[in-house]
Amino acid sequence: MADNKVSKADVSLGQQDICPRGEYPRPQLKREQWMCLNGSWDFAFDDQDRGQREHWQEGHVYEEKILVPFVYSCKRSGIGKRELHDVVWYERSFSLWEVEPNQCCILHFGAVDYGAQVWVNGTFLGEHQGGSASFSFDITQAIRDGENRLTLRVWDESRNLELPRGKQFWKEQSEGIFYTGSTGIWQSVWLEILPKCHIRQLYFTPDIDRKMIEVELLLSERTCARAKIAISYEGISMVEDVVQVSEGRAVRSFFLNQNVNLQWEHRSYEWTPETPHLFDVEIVLEKEGQEADTVTSYFAMRKAHVENGRFLLNNRPCYQRLLLDQGYWPDSLLTAPEDEDFVKDITLCKEMGFNGVRKHQKAEDPRYLYWADKLGFLVWGEMSNAYVYSSEYVRRMVPEWMELIKRDYNHPCIVAWVPLNESWGVDGIMYNVQEQHHADSLYHLTKSLDQTRLVISNDGWNHTTSDLLTIHDYTVEGEALRKRYENRERLLGDMPTNRTLYAKGHEDQGQPVIVSEFGGISFQVGEQAGWGYTEAKSGEEFLQQYQEILCALIDSPLVQGFVYTQFCDVEQEINGLVSADRVPKAPVEEIRRITLGESHRQE
Repeated sequence: MADNKVSKADVSLGQQDICPRGEYPRPQLKREQWMCLNGSWDFAFDDQDRGQREHWQEGHVYEEKILVPFVYSCKRSGIGKRELHDVVWYERSFSLWEVEPNQCCILHFGAVDYGAQVWVNGTFLGEHQGGSASFSFDITQAIRDGENRLTLRVWDESRNLELPRGKQFWKEQSEGIFYTGSTGIWQSVWLEILPKCHIRQLYFTPDIDRKMIEVELLLSERTCARAKIAISYEGISMVEDVVQVSEGRAVRSFFLNQNVNLQWEHRSYEWTPETPHLFDVEIVLEKEGQEADTVTSYFAMRKAHVENGRFLLNNRPCYQRLLLDQGYWPDSLLTAPEDEDFVKDITLCKEMGFNGVRKHQKAEDPRYLYWADKLGFLVWGEMSNAYVYSSEYVRRMVPEWMELIKRDYNHPCIVAWVPLNESWGVDGIMYNVQEQHHADSLYHLTKSLDQTRLVISNDGWNHTTSDLLTIHDYTVEGEALRKRYENRERLLGDMPTNRTLYAKGHEDQGQPVIVSEFGGISFQVGEQAGWGYTEAKSGEEFLQQYQEILCALIDSPLVQGFVYTQFCDVEQEINGLVSADRVPKAPVEEIRRITLGESHRQE
């Protein structure tokens, strides 16, 4: 069990003796005192949706136990039932003492798929919709000294194709490109006791050209206060200042070239995959002369933009060698078994020569993004899409997308946002003006919230307004790829996957070309049978095919990066470079030489 306290008094987690995934879940806004609520919860299926009518939140005998934060459909949860259940209930107890009058108690959920209604001691707190976004409730008025009861009703419309769902299938058995669903709590649950006036949000916006960092601070109340901000790098103090907070908000920019040890001329402190330098931040909030709240965080000096048709990282060309990563594990689905598994995945990808991933149809756990920040790994952040366009779909998708951008804004590893993939949810976008407006609005909405990253309107084909021209191309012949990508005119006249690269009414603006899905070579190394876009019978053949298609793209004067499909096998898809258990299908050093183009150059 994580030994974390929420007040000066003792705390108790109630039912369980273990707290899986007990690391602090939100590394960008971290506090020392908190309570992990992962572990054993009471659990029930409610297929007749009787729970609300029968007021289960006021008391119910639960027949099963579940291990949070793992969904019932995975083995790790202790249940492992793959059938579809659209309504489930959770309940657990926790104990608190000495919550003072000037304090509040905040309950946090990393992610619950899809909708959650929350009660504490039978008092309704609210509802949240959106299967990937984090959310919180102030439960101060509902708690009491001693034991408390937390109840959740979770609903998920498993067959509703207007619902943002990503790769989660609407049938009980996964098939094709779709996988087992994940109804329920799938990221950590935790609790904090805080001063009523506390820091609720931080935004860090780097400006490497001016050697400055903008810090935006938002409080829980529209009040005046003082914030002591300390910025350091590897123990060297860079900034110590006091900022006046007015009406609950403060914005201040700091110049980071005041220390003689900071060598900007050598770019020593910019964040790249090779040099993932991070600055540490501590903020102490003072209210009426008293210390109110203390948080720690971090940021990086990183710039991603397009200039003269080139993708630049920190004003220099950067060739993106990315993997498509679904973020699935055999026994725990969307939830990593342990925090260390994020480290293992990123490390293995880097060992194979890749400098990043496109997280596919999944908004990844902030703990993954933290490790990508720390280890130096590029990430494309992507929304889980729906499959049918409607006003109801738009109503659900847009607020969740905004929540995700807000949550992940400070992670330097993210260099691109992908709100739409392969026209999912907008399958008529080629000619449908309404759907084109939707894609364009997502582009501009994302830009209105975040000017520090690139935005890809509709990854794969039928682009509208977009910072990159990203193409999905599963052509298996290297020579055909060479011809297609030998010049821009040939590419724009061609139709990979039999689709045009731009929607009608939209034209090429000379954006950088990234082949953002290709490959998909299947190679069965265990008992799991499956498919890919092409097939290799042996390890030698696997490497030959991999080299043929990679060299074709690396040699192209037009292509500025690629996303190989895919990192690991997932259920019936056996087209990974490694197995579902993360065992490489060929020697890592051989994969690395091909990925970096070294094998080709030696020939």
